[in-house]
Amino acid sequence: MQSNVSVHGMAVAPHHLASQSALSVLRDGGSAIEAMVAAAATIAVVYPHMNGLGGDGFWLIVPPGGEPIAIDASGAAGSLAMLAAYGDLAHIPHRGPRAALTVAGTVSGWAEALKVSHALTGNALPLTRLLADAID
Repeated sequence: MQSNVSVHGMAVAPHHLASQSALSVLRDGGSAIEAMVAAAATIAVVYPHMNGLGGDGFWLIVPPGGEPIAIDASGAAGSLAMLAAYGDLAHIPHRGPRAALTVAGTVSGWAEALKVSHALTGNALPLTRLLADAID
């Protein structure tokens, strides 16, 4: 087995277009976090059955020499989805008016990760640049 190594940056994704999106952002001076958002946006278009905008996201960002930063971008449940509301049921329904569905957290996770990126690097590529490959 041989590992791939790069001294200038590397991006891997389950689809080559997503990897190319990330590498393009890195070449344009973007951060690794910005590259990840670009890759994720492209994956949502070219590989939607595995990674779409309607999901959640969980990030661990470790700045060089710094402490890990965790982002929990799991969607919030409705305000009435409390344990007491389901006391008369054997389980929480996954369909129907009493289902405890969540709101997708993916895009809000991207926004939070980009805030972290901008705070760490002091600069930012425009969001239109990060989403360009996914839109094209």
